[in-house]
Amino acid sequence: MSRLPIRVRLTLGFAAAMALVLAAVGLFVYRRVGTELLTTVDQALVAQSKEELSGGRVDADAGGGTTLAQLFGSDGTLRRSQPPGQPPLLPSRALAEALSVPHVWREERLPGRPDEWRVLAVRDPSRNVVAVVARSLEPRAESLDHLRHELLIFLPLALLAASLGGYVLAAGALRPVETLRRRAETITADEASTLPVPPAGDEISRLAVTLNDMLGRLQAAVEHERRFVADASHELRTPLALLRTELDLALRRPRSREELEEALRSAAEETQRLSRLAEDLLLIARADQGSLPIRSEVLFAEDLLTEAAGRFAGRAGTMGRDLHVEPTEVYAQADPVRVGQALVNLVDNALTHGAGTVELGAEERDGLVELHVRDEGDGFPDGFGDRAFDRFSRADEARGRGGSGLGLSIVDLVARAHGGRVGLQNRPGGGADVWLSIPRADVVAPGFATHGVLTGPR
Repeated sequence: MSRLPIRVRLTLGFAAAMALVLAAVGLFVYRRVGTELLTTVDQALVAQSKEELSGGRVDADAGGGTTLAQLFGSDGTLRRSQPPGQPPLLPSRALAEALSVPHVWREERLPGRPDEWRVLAVRDPSRNVVAVVARSLEPRAESLDHLRHELLIFLPLALLAASLGGYVLAAGALRPVETLRRRAETITADEASTLPVPPAGDEISRLAVTLNDMLGRLQAAVEHERRFVADASHELRTPLALLRTELDLALRRPRSREELEEALRSAAEETQRLSRLAEDLLLIARADQGSLPIRSEVLFAEDLLTEAAGRFAGRAGTMGRDLHVEPTEVYAQADPVRVGQALVNLVDNALTHGAGTVELGAEERDGLVELHVRDEGDGFPDGFGDRAFDRFSRADEARGRGGSGLGLSIVDLVARAHGGRVGLQNRPGGGADVWLSIPRADVVAPGFATHGVLTGPR
């Protein structure tokens, strides 16, 4: 049954329901007509019984049927019969009952008479006699037989017509679905296409709109993945090309010890860049497959910032830059590895693209802990905030070149994995302020030991 087309299943279901309805209607009509015909016979018998009791002659053919009539005395003797010689219309027991009650209705098979007869016995208490009249039910049976044959012919034809009509209606209602299916078969990942929306404004139209919205999201996701692969390939190509160039130059002719060491240092830098880029791409791929795994602990925010600043102390000193960690009493509930990775990216961006002192601070806001990294550079260009946390997004025109463009996107992934958010703005006095928010720890006692060197206030 489940393999049948929907229109066929709908038609079969409609036909089954219609068959039940038609059968119920036919049965109702058949019984109703039978009751009405029997009522007509009874009315004729009542009228003819009155004629018999009044002493008149019963019209045997009144009402389009044949009527028998008899008059019995109080002792059960037959006084009059029409036609003469007719055996008693009621057996002796039924006649005794008729002598004690106002009237008796029965259906009997009379001796020498075919079919069934409707018999009415009416007692006249003033004369103490019983008039018995009988009328043949053969005309009623013939009428019901004709009706039954007509119903047996008409109802199946009506069912067939209704089923064909239901099939046509189902096919018409599902025709837009078939149009959507055929159009969907032609859609590929290489084209931006939409499905036709029926003008009826019904459920199928809403389905088409929903499917078009889904196609739009899928096409956007495919395009996003294509850009991601293209950008990743480009980012991997540059350090690989530089690494290969350094090695080729080192091997092209005999080199001094100092030249070989310089070539190896350059190769090591490019290898480190490749390793970091591969780790960033792996982290993004894991985030795309599901939520980023988080091992949450109670952390002292100042220790988080101090550890991140300490990793760049040597580089900042070489560049003549200062790293400053603002004192704070804030505790957070977060994964130290992930948050540390995000802070490293923020500090690296501040040293690479910013200028002056890099300040690291923390503050509570709306039940979250915001970890800020600020610099004194040129700030972000107008409109960059809308795409700052996109993958491979750079503000080259305002912040120089370099980097993979994945740093801020990873900060965004870490913040969202903790249920927080990220933000950036230009500082009023110049420079950039970038932050991520993570959950705040509810209660922490002074000196509480946390992850690694993060020990809290001392």
